[in-house]
Amino acid sequence: MSPVQMEALDFRYLLLEYYKKLRISESDLAVILMIDHLLEQKNTLITPDLLSLRMNLKSEQIDKILVSLMDRDFLMYDLTKKVKVSLKPLKKKLYKEFQLDLAKEQENTSNTQKAAYLKNIYDVFEKELGRTLSPLEFSLIGEWVDAGFSDETIINALKEALSKGRKTLKSVDKILLQWQARDEIESSGYTPISDDWDKNMEETLKIIKTKWVDND
Repeated sequence: MSPVQMEALDFRYLLLEYYKKLRISESDLAVILMIDHLLEQKNTLITPDLLSLRMNLKSEQIDKILVSLMDRDFLMYDLTKKVKVSLKPLKKKLYKEFQLDLAKEQENTSNTQKAAYLKNIYDVFEKELGRTLSPLEFSLIGEWVDAGFSDETIINALKEALSKGRKTLKSVDKILLQWQARDEIESSGYTPISDDWDKNMEETLKIIKTKWVDND
């Protein structure tokens, strides 16, 4: 995630969502929110005394909290030019948690969609074939889905196979490969598999037609 994308996210929203997961106490949370508030008001030199004027916590308590936040890499003091408090370390941790949750959500969505595709395909195959699919057949269908074939394409391939009197998933697999090769030809006008196969087949036919032994 780029810095621009990170800044587009609401820091306070992420903080309230993940502070418990990061083991930030409510006292820590109050101090962090106050620091963020003061930073927005262009205050750069934020001290325990300044915070205590705005909060119900004593300066000594706030000092311990600041030390703890720095030890856990949630807070830093930038000393390059002048003393300045920064919440960038905490923001990075929050954004990382957000990215992890987003990735999990996307994975769950993808798995849910795949499960729906598979269930639809399984139901149609078992109905059309009039039997229960074997574990190997379940696995093969899963490979088709992983390869990018839609449930509609797979079901159409089954119907194509059945129309030719073929009731095996191996036949469906061959049809899917043929359709894939056809699509490659239509999109690029050439596919190494088809061109090489035609050339090799032509050579093979010549060899077959050659009389290797005289009848005499």
